[in-house]
Amino acid sequence: MAITKPIKDRIQALKAEYDVLRKGKGSLLGMIDEVEVPEAVYNSNAIENSTLTLKETEKILLDMEVSRDVSVREVFEAKNLARVTDYIRTKSQEGEIDKETILLLHQMLIGGIDDNIAGRFRTKGEYVRVGTHIAPAPEHVERMIEAILVEYTSNHNSYFLDKIGKFHLEFETIHPFNDGNGRIGRALINYQLQRLGFPGVIVRDREKKEYYQAFGDYRDSSSASLRTGKSTKTMEKILVLGLMESLHKRITYLKGENIIFLSDYTKKHSLSAPALGNAARRQNIPAFREKGVWKIPENFSTQSGSASGGKYQPTK
Repeated sequence: MAITKPIKDRIQALKAEYDVLRKGKGSLLGMIDEVEVPEAVYNSNAIENSTLTLKETEKILLDMEVSRDVSVREVFEAKNLARVTDYIRTKSQEGEIDKETILLLHQMLIGGIDDNIAGRFRTKGEYVRVGTHIAPAPEHVERMIEAILVEYTSNHNSYFLDKIGKFHLEFETIHPFNDGNGRIGRALINYQLQRLGFPGVIVRDREKKEYYQAFGDYRDSSSASLRTGKSTKTMEKILVLGLMESLHKRITYLKGENIIFLSDYTKKHSLSAPALGNAARRQNIPAFREKGVWKIPENFSTQSGSASGGKYQPTK
């Protein structure tokens, strides 16, 4: 199911506001991106079952000592993914995503962890599966990756989030690498968004059940040759909400708003915490998460609404 016009209008309004506010404030946006790196790294690695906490990830990226013994592999995974995240911010402005860039990002991610597989696609005899999904045979991988790249770059009619969502679903279905497919795939989402002038998104470990469900919906609802229609709906929803949250966060900072915890806002205005929490998750209010905790501009009025779409009607 393609993303609806009302949602497109909400994203367009947020993007227009973001573009106006960002002029001359590149240094502030750079700071926001840098501060967000540990959270992005933590969540992407946690989806792949890393045992590192957010605080431990922060310490590792700052070269600080961690209070418990952690595996060398998990330290490399955190530092390498941070490098990938930083690299994408500049590389995405240079050109469209291509096979060489994907391989380079994989080399950056897996290098020092397993150099035998870093920076190359699966080859003869290297089969992988994710749950009950067995990825295509290795001899088809390179051709399939080239095909989805051509489809993505040549499709000028589909909405950008429809395209990005479908590309991610296809990429993870192909599972081109022996390891690191999920982390590279999520990094590519942000490459594609930043290439279009949008901020990146964080796919959160707390929501990985729905994230995994998106792949199940995609693979189960249609045949290998007809992956269209409703099968992409779950992934599109994840990207829409993630992008709105990312835009809300940056707009709030660019405006110089005073930021408070959503829980404090709820108490201050005697609002229903469950109702406001639900509005935040649906991005019907300009709320966003930092270190997993919801925040909001202190002066936001629930009656005036925002660029994200109309008035919010609280339940007291």
